[in-house]
Amino acid sequence: MIFLTEINKQKISDAIKEAESKSDGEIVTVIAQQSDTYIYLPLLWASVIALSVPMLITLLSLTELTAYNYSIQLITFILLSLLFRFRPIQMRLIPKRVKNQRCHRMAMEQFFLNNIHHTDKRTGILIFVSVAEHYVEIIADKGINDVVEKDTWSGVVNNFIIKVKADQIADGFIEAITTCGNELVTHFPAGGKDINELPNHLIEIY
Repeated sequence: MIFLTEINKQKISDAIKEAESKSDGEIVTVIAQQSDTYIYLPLLWASVIALSVPMLITLLSLTELTAYNYSIQLITFILLSLLFRFRPIQMRLIPKRVKNQRCHRMAMEQFFLNNIHHTDKRTGILIFVSVAEHYVEIIADKGINDVVEKDTWSGVVNNFIIKVKADQIADGFIEAITTCGNELVTHFPAGGKDINELPNHLIEIY
């Protein structure tokens, strides 16, 4: 799955460079196809429905099918297991709380894997998107979080989610980068030396 065109990736990279050139902060962007395989829940749904087959046969008085209970259950389970792997359907079967937990876990992993917590002034910011779940999260290190209003990131996230749902991911990234960059400029304007500590390109996880 290709998330963005090379042109859009370059626009995101340019937006990061522009934001970082005016501040002592670092911005890292990550996009994931989805944050978990969620294999167990679709299989669980398929199992529950398949196990309900004998009861449905009884309720519908289809006594002639009773001898084929096992075969019908097996076929039902296999077909539903395949159907529920179709991502739009799969995402509807997963509780929002579970999706948010998995996405947040991956976002935190990316925050530490990309050493965003190791910037000189603790001013690293991660902008994380998980496409399948329509999930966006911004994680800022201690240096910037200590001086930024608590609801600053939530507004950026909410606007970005709208863009993701409208398949305008590149625009969402650029707007988020610009807003984060403005916060960095306000609280951590560029000093005497410009050291690029973290990657400026979009990190993609398939």
